[in-house]
Amino acid sequence: MAYTANGVTVIDDSRKLTVDGYALTVLANTRTSVGVFANTTTNLSPSIFQGSVSGYSSGGYGPSFSNVIDKFPFSSDTNATDVGDLAVAKRGVFASGSTTNGYSAGGSPSTKNIQRWPFSVDTNATFVGDLIFSGGYGAAQSSDTFGYSSGVPGISISKFSFSFETSASDVGDLTQARNIQAGQSSTTHGYNSGGNLGPSASNTIDKFPFTADTNATNVGDITTAVAYVTGQSSTSHGYSSGGFTYAPATINTIDKFPFSSDTNATDVGDLSQIRQQTAGQSSTTHGYNSGGNSPPSTSTNTIDKFPFASDTNATDVGDLTVARRDVSGNQARTLQ
Repeated sequence: MAYTANGVTVIDDSRKLTVDGYALTVLANTRTSVGVFANTTTNLSPSIFQGSVSGYSSGGYGPSFSNVIDKFPFSSDTNATDVGDLAVAKRGVFASGSTTNGYSAGGSPSTKNIQRWPFSVDTNATFVGDLIFSGGYGAAQSSDTFGYSSGVPGISISKFSFSFETSASDVGDLTQARNIQAGQSSTTHGYNSGGNLGPSASNTIDKFPFTADTNATNVGDITTAVAYVTGQSSTSHGYSSGGFTYAPATINTIDKFPFSSDTNATDVGDLSQIRQQTAGQSSTTHGYNSGGNSPPSTSTNTIDKFPFASDTNATDVGDLTVARRDVSGNQARTLQ
């Protein structure tokens, strides 16, 4: 049973209360004389975006549209395994994730479909809803309760619920109409960095709140204007890695910017290869890039990782099952 105050649901049917990004589980339905629920957990801890078990790479292109869902462990440096298929082969999808499921939304060939697969078992994805607009090649973000897609059809921010099989709704706009940018997630905000402006690339870092449906604001710049760039997130920083500058040049730069303040990014390292169109994953300790396109036009199966604890270069730690680009990444995460 859900409980409301002044017409607002404060505890949902799963007995979960989230306050300022902190998860509280109500263990009993007993109300005290002052209106506070008794017998609640006392160890409040922040909800996290990072994965504790595995990284996933889904879809992509090379040498044709792919439906492969690959999985690789965070606990060891090893190759990925094929653990299932998307319901439809896609490239450039929006990849987000709840604590229990991976999501693959939109993509090319152009579609609105939202696909979902469980982290608990290795199995195929199924359709669970639709985006507002058809297409892909934008950024994805994840809060505790919603998946976000931003940059389709260029400026829109939309979200869909992890709790229900339902379609997305339009909740705001980016500061620039752009696509093929990187997405990052803090506990409170979604971020977009870089992207394609048409004949040129962007260096803009946008952020928007998870607690309200509103437009993004420009909060800083990455070090290089770049598109086809990939995002990762630690608990304290957002990362943008690789990409294409329209100079033309494909780069291997790893940038990072803080979530705690609105400021510019700094260059903190390099990928093991110059490449673009990779998938991004985030463990609790490392950022990962998998797959991608290396000059002049070669799909790769490389899995790179770089540490969040220090500013240093990435290392090659394994391979995807199939070399492909325009692949999308997420991670099996938990609430700690």
